[in-house]
Amino acid sequence: MARSEIEKKSLETHVELCAERYENLESKLNNLSDRMDTLEGHVVDIKEHIGKTTTGMYKQLITIGTPILVALLTGILGLLIHLVTK
Repeated sequence: MARSEIEKKSLETHVELCAERYENLESKLNNLSDRMDTLEGHVVDIKEHIGKTTTGMYKQLITIGTPILVALLTGILGLLIHLVTK
């Protein structure tokens, strides 16, 4: 006899099977909740790492870009002075 047929004939069997089903559902939900917590932790770690990496990149860009910009401006200023005094 199939499970559903047994359940139709016996309320106690139905109640016991429902209890098992709810235990399984609760177990799966708890497992899912744990996995979501772990995933959230990983996402936060990735976000923090990206924030630190980006800040470091901006510092490098400023450190390298400032002397280049100063050299270009000095060269342009030198050419302008050369053209004006000619």
